[in-house]
Amino acid sequence: MPSQPHTGQPAGSPNFTDIRRGNWVDRFLPSPLAPYARLARLDRPIGTWLLLFPGWWSLAMASPAKPDLWLMALFAVGALLMRGAGCTFNDIVDREFDGRVARTATRPIPSGAVSVRAAAIFLGLQLLLALIILLQMNGFTIALGAGSLALVATYPFMKRITYWPQAFLGLTFNWGALLGWAAATGRLEAPAFLLYTGGIAWTLFYDTIYAHQDKEDDALIGVKSTALRLGASTRPWLILFAVVALGFWIAAFAAAGLGWAAYLALAAAALLYAYQIRTTRFDDPADCLAKFNAHRWLGWMLLAGILLSPWLS
Repeated sequence: MPSQPHTGQPAGSPNFTDIRRGNWVDRFLPSPLAPYARLARLDRPIGTWLLLFPGWWSLAMASPAKPDLWLMALFAVGALLMRGAGCTFNDIVDREFDGRVARTATRPIPSGAVSVRAAAIFLGLQLLLALIILLQMNGFTIALGAGSLALVATYPFMKRITYWPQAFLGLTFNWGALLGWAAATGRLEAPAFLLYTGGIAWTLFYDTIYAHQDKEDDALIGVKSTALRLGASTRPWLILFAVVALGFWIAAFAAAGLGWAAYLALAAAALLYAYQIRTTRFDDPADCLAKFNAHRWLGWMLLAGILLSPWLS
């Protein structure tokens, strides 16, 4: 799961870590709860947004003139819980790797702030709450949501065996595109599959940029990524990922019968893609993180375009 960049600062520096101090976790949470909030990445919501948007897009596409606000709220809570559960499981699995890298050594598990047993209990609690959310939906959506657990369980191991773990993250993070349509309609149709496929390419784009932050540490400890696989050829591959994402999203919007506002949103997304392809500094971790974080705005662009489609067509 996404974390913060390598800062290039000496070990022991307060900035040589992906644990950020002084934010709302430190200010408002009782100290015994703070490590669990960090374990679930509640202090870094970008991952929740990237997990949530495909579900929101799909729900809105199914009924853009009158989206089901209750379902959208359930998806928001579900995304928060499942992102937290995924990060918790990832940290349990990666605890030995994390303990060997100064940037991640202060995470709750390798630092000893949370034991593996306590983390497993916390994981179970998050999954239980997510199940309660899922059970509010129709039977087909429940079965489809349960199926996503196979992806959640296998993703943390992919970086050990393939240079394309970002593709598996795309399969996992965009599952909401299928769930949203199923929750709204009780079935799966072409727009959902097209949206899902475009989302996978979107994840390959933003998470490849993200992975460039950690490529030195990843090479050191034997973890694979598209950043290491593509190296100096990353920029042309980003062009390919962007074209595939936009192409499938155009097809999804056409299959759903959306109006011109949705395509205007895609044009704005294309501009963001073009800007990042041209300007990303792959050897600057801070720039890679900023480019990664900007994809929440792409999420809002597409959602706004879908929702405005019936009124501006």
